[in-house]
Amino acid sequence: MLFKKEKEVIDLIEQHVDKMEACLETAMDTLQAYLNDDIARAKTLARQTDALESEADMIRHQVRDRLYSGAYMPVLREDIYKLVESLDRVANAAEKCCDTFLNQRPQIPSELRPHYLEIIRASLGIGAPLKHAVLCYLQGICPVEVSRQHAKEVGMAESKVDSLEWDLTKLIFSSELTYGHKLHLRRCLDNIASVSDRAEDSADQLELVSLKTMH
Repeated sequence: MLFKKEKEVIDLIEQHVDKMEACLETAMDTLQAYLNDDIARAKTLARQTDALESEADMIRHQVRDRLYSGAYMPVLREDIYKLVESLDRVANAAEKCCDTFLNQRPQIPSELRPHYLEIIRASLGIGAPLKHAVLCYLQGICPVEVSRQHAKEVGMAESKVDSLEWDLTKLIFSSELTYGHKLHLRRCLDNIASVSDRAEDSADQLELVSLKTMH
């Protein structure tokens, strides 16, 4: 019975991480459509992003219920739930990006758009390596050390986003835009970069769980 409950939790987390990655991919498409001035498509994709985030949230609640029912040893339950919560925050951050762009409609100058596209792809593209790290550990398809290495790769991807964020911030504030416009563009940039920040937090939590289960 205990093994069955743990299997149910693993299946649910796999579903959750699939939704997280799909949420990030759809959010990326949303922002790219926005930057290409295809607002109608961006709105449609933003609604799909919201739906995927809601589905991920429902799965998180199911994981919590299974853990409350006795899956896993008590010493691990909290860490496993924190891992799922951290994955959920990645999806939440992606959803927030879409909401920010579609609600506030930032005016991105044409000369800055390629830089925004680059950081969007780098930050929201982090879902794939994060998913790989989680599944590698959960499914037992690679040694714990390999799983931890995949988690470190998420951190390296986040560092790249930090570098892009730094460079784009300098471009924004050295431009001839009004100060208010600069602040708005910087806030939108913060939202984009926060996705990779949350992903790095999630990779750190995965490392903690894997360390506790090393033999």
